Amino acid sequence: MISQFFIRRPKFAFVISIVITLVGLIAMMTLPVAQYLEITQPQVTISAAFPGADAETVEAAVIRPIERQVNGVEGMIYIDICYWGST
Repeated sequence: MISQFFIRRPKFAFVISIVITLVGLIAMMTLPVAQYLEITQPQVTISAAFPGADAETVEAAVIRPIERQVNGVEGMIYIDICYWGST
């Protein structure tokens, strides 16, 4: 019954959809930023220095043990390990 009303009056349906869109945009602009959900994942950064060591030594002595310990953290999705070594 309601669908027939809008099928017979497509211009009215178009105006209603524009009004709904405008009201949504106005509501979005007036919504406080504190009400938005936090979408960034928690992040942990681990820094380690091993002066004078080559890449294989750093991997065996630092990166692998840290990776084994961090793998047990609940809710962790992925690990990204970066090493900036000095030669």
